[in-house]
Amino acid sequence: MNDPVTGGSAAPDVETQAALAAKVQAWEANEVAAFIARAPERQKQFRTPGGMPLKRVYTPLDLADTAQADIGLPGQYPYTRGPYPTMYRGRFWTMRQIAGFGTAEDTNQRFKYLISQGQTGLSTDFDMPTLMGYDSDHPMSEGEVGREGVAVDTLADMEHLFDGIDLEKISISMTINPSAWILLAMYVALAQKRGCDLNKLSGTVQADILKEYMAQKEWVFPITPSVRIVRDCITYCARNMKRYNPINISGYHISEAGSSPLDEVAFTMCNLITYVEEVVKTGMHVDQFAPRLAFFFVCQADFFEEIAKFRAVRRVYAKIMRERFGAKNPESMRLRFHCQTAAASLTKPQYRINIVRTGLQALASVLGGAQSLHTNGMDEAFAIPTEEAMKIALRTQQIIAEESGVASVVDPLGGSYFLESLTTQFERDIFKVIDDVDRGGGTIKLIEQGWFQRRIADFAYETALKKANGEKPVIGVNKFVESGEKADIEIHPHDPTTAKRQLDRLNRVRRERDNTKVAQLLDRLVEVAKDERENVMPITIELVAAGATMGDIIERLKELWGTYRETPVF
Repeated sequence: MNDPVTGGSAAPDVETQAALAAKVQAWEANEVAAFIARAPERQKQFRTPGGMPLKRVYTPLDLADTAQADIGLPGQYPYTRGPYPTMYRGRFWTMRQIAGFGTAEDTNQRFKYLISQGQTGLSTDFDMPTLMGYDSDHPMSEGEVGREGVAVDTLADMEHLFDGIDLEKISISMTINPSAWILLAMYVALAQKRGCDLNKLSGTVQADILKEYMAQKEWVFPITPSVRIVRDCITYCARNMKRYNPINISGYHISEAGSSPLDEVAFTMCNLITYVEEVVKTGMHVDQFAPRLAFFFVCQADFFEEIAKFRAVRRVYAKIMRERFGAKNPESMRLRFHCQTAAASLTKPQYRINIVRTGLQALASVLGGAQSLHTNGMDEAFAIPTEEAMKIALRTQQIIAEESGVASVVDPLGGSYFLESLTTQFERDIFKVIDDVDRGGGTIKLIEQGWFQRRIADFAYETALKKANGEKPVIGVNKFVESGEKADIEIHPHDPTTAKRQLDRLNRVRRERDNTKVAQLLDRLVEVAKDERENVMPITIELVAAGATMGDIIERLKELWGTYRETPVF
């Protein structure tokens, strides 16, 4: 066996390999054949949910194509075994339960409850009008204000959202995309108003717009200006917010749209490449901004496939950053990711067993090396989770951290014949997808042609058929179904006063602000937006500080850039 640090194959030498191959062949021909004759296996071919074929057993022979250098050690290139050398032996992952509903005050109360229960980071969901850049009094906002996230129209809302929360001491994530730069501007303006040091702020704004065109379908502007905005967020934060992640490049939503686990991470790497290329065009070296790039993945149901997926994408990212973009700084090659358990796996029937699903998915994400984690509430198939459901979800993480022992050893499954083989197969398949995209003209061109959307739709359709015919078991839905079951559940209520309370504050801000100044700043925004060399972040920060609303900014830029209409995929 070669030295694991210096490289070489992870498989045994040729002589040992031949002897082992003969032993495995004899085992198959004798013990296995005789046993199957008496008790056949459940199916002829086993595969992961993503479609990777699975052998009956894995041995050192399956590591023949895996270099020891590709397995390596934690905290060393290519970071397969984790981005940091001590991982959770130093501190646990950030426990970041997402919250967002009603007005800013409502969500602020949930934040404080979660902090009191031991949560170590905040994650914010915004309502649909905020996501799409509509003010709460826009006709398109009717019936949606505060429904599936918190409503934020102005800086005043942001002040109430984080009232009593020290921005320099707690990491804050914001899940928002087409209007992400405006929320980031509000966050910066709030920090400046409080006298915070921007370089002490930590957290992330999602801002990954390309996956919206691929999967989630929430966009405002055409692709080119949208990617420019992402570029501006990255360059602004690289220069002014040294600890802040200006983007969370997200495979989660690609998976939730129905993709395979492979495409979830492969498409995310394609988006990464596009963003890095755009920032490098400004003259900024990759090592100036790459250390703060962050990622967001889902952890689905198949335990080993998901762990292998996380290990493989770390290796792929490291190689892309070093070999494709010339990164020299190790921090530029360490993929750091937030993980969420799979909302799409939650069921209304027998909803309490969602706790078990979430627990297994959370364990896999930890064994896969996540830097932060959200565990879903058992009742999320019905509505926004209740406090009780969120407490159980948080306690799930705390039990894994404090009681299970899995955080005591770095990458405890590393070296498993099966896991290392699956990791290497994932890596190869990811690079195949990237090569296909490169040959096809790049990510943006293939989005416009519907290539990504078609692959997601095809896999989602195949999965739906497998659930319908029982090939893919879903306990409580197509297997072990309880007839006549009634969901005895108390769900989170929607406060009917939400919209009125939100509109009252919005109208008060409009009355009290200097409207002449806002109009002048909006004119300046358009001039900045016309010049590709300028950054839209500084003028946006000025605008929100002056009382401009989300809608003021979005609607004005729509006049310049227009909107986007997707070519349907059949």
